[in-house]
Amino acid sequence: MAGYGNQPVIIVDPSKERTTGKDALSMNIASAQAVAGIVKTTLGPKGMDKMMVNIMGDITLTNDGATILEEMEIEHPTARMIVEVAKTQEKVAGDGTTSAVVLAGALLEKAQKLIETGVHPTVLVKGYTMATEKALSVLDDYAITVEKTDREMLEKIANTSITGKASEMAGDHLSGICVDAIYAIENDGQVDVDKDIVMEKEIGGTVHDTELINGISIRKEALHNEMPRRIENAKIALIDTELVFAKTNTNSKLQVDSAEQLFDFKEQEKANFRKTIQKIIDTGANVVFCSKKMDDYALHFFKEANVYATRRVKDEDMEVLSYSTGAALVRNVNELTADDLGYAELVEQEDEHEEKTYIKGFKEARTMTILIKGGSEHVTDSVERVFDDALHVVKSVYEDGKIVPGGGASEIEVSMALRKYAASVEGREQLSIIAFADAIEELPRAIASNCGFDTIDTIISLRAKHGTVKNAGLDVESGDVVDMLDKGIVDPLRVKTQAIKSAAEAALVVLRVDDMLRARRQAMMDVKPEHNVHNYDATGML
Repeated sequence: MAGYGNQPVIIVDPSKERTTGKDALSMNIASAQAVAGIVKTTLGPKGMDKMMVNIMGDITLTNDGATILEEMEIEHPTARMIVEVAKTQEKVAGDGTTSAVVLAGALLEKAQKLIETGVHPTVLVKGYTMATEKALSVLDDYAITVEKTDREMLEKIANTSITGKASEMAGDHLSGICVDAIYAIENDGQVDVDKDIVMEKEIGGTVHDTELINGISIRKEALHNEMPRRIENAKIALIDTELVFAKTNTNSKLQVDSAEQLFDFKEQEKANFRKTIQKIIDTGANVVFCSKKMDDYALHFFKEANVYATRRVKDEDMEVLSYSTGAALVRNVNELTADDLGYAELVEQEDEHEEKTYIKGFKEARTMTILIKGGSEHVTDSVERVFDDALHVVKSVYEDGKIVPGGGASEIEVSMALRKYAASVEGREQLSIIAFADAIEELPRAIASNCGFDTIDTIISLRAKHGTVKNAGLDVESGDVVDMLDKGIVDPLRVKTQAIKSAAEAALVVLRVDDMLRARRQAMMDVKPEHNVHNYDATGML
């Protein structure tokens, strides 16, 4: 609102909620800190789990930052920006989402303290930008080169990611599977985990029974006992429509003069349907996967032609089959040609009493399946999330060939280097760089806190030891500061650099905001007595 003479002039829609100046900045920083505070206790090998129950009553138990933030229904715009930080970290590096969010919250917390002493946000933005560039440079110099053939180091990378998760008791077994899978799908030094690795879950057995399968495994079987169970040089048709014998509608009118004519008519209907099935067979297909219904007439014709056929294949399995075999998803059988068929060296149902079919040996794709086993659905879901993180960190190291010591060693290295760098910077930007260094130390501080150690003593010990042992980090079991390389605790360089980039960018965006306009929500309608309304906040059930 502005004034002209004695008359007020309204320039902003009064239905909008407006917050300006330090109030806007403080509110945004508080919301970012709230998000960081939720996941902070999950950081590190001794981090706690969160239990989330959705509206359907489904339970998710995890300490994975990306999963926690994805399940939360966050409304505040700044808090949503912090969630985007986690999504970016997950997409680029595959792990380190909690670190990125906690660092973003710490950067804003330190910034707020400086703003309260009179430092302008613009100065903070410049100082944080300088600190980010220096931190990335320090990490690059601090990194250790790893050869692609160094299987032992790749397994250590996977094991570090797995440690602290519910399945860490099987860490050695799972990390071996991760490395085997990466080696199997590697193509000219590049790895596509999302496309070339399929995760299948099976309730039964233990996590130690989890196995890596060369090819694809789907929970389907041949639909007739006389169909072949093993097909070599398989030519695969993927049918995305029903294969059913369509009888004449009972409301249709048909004039016949004898029972023979009615019989001939029905036989003609069957012959027409057989032509449809024969169309598939004539393309050379000897394996048919159908995503919809397939009736007994179709099964009979496929059995006579010695074709393996199954039905109601899940859509995600059809997509994997299409990608791996090169087959096209066909929705009109009359348009099917030999060019639409896919290829696999072998399609086999190893056990005729087991509902499982294996597809192996593709021309171009290198698809592998990780068959996850566990005693319950919660266990298999947890192991799936573990594999998602571990596979991506191994991929990062395999492609980049760079690692850094874990246990907070890299954060202390960056922090100490930034303080030294700050001494050479004139102006108030020096304060911003020191604040950035303090924020970086919040990560090892949080790890120590989650282990039950004294945070002040831990940081002092890390700084003191780091002066003589560059790889010194926190041993979460004993609380001692030891050489992380000797302990085999290492992290991908990509995870650390991306966490700093993502967190710094989010902090800079928030610091630049000094005016916030937000549309008001319409008043809620009266709630009827029979409806139950529950309000939850960040301190209650998520």
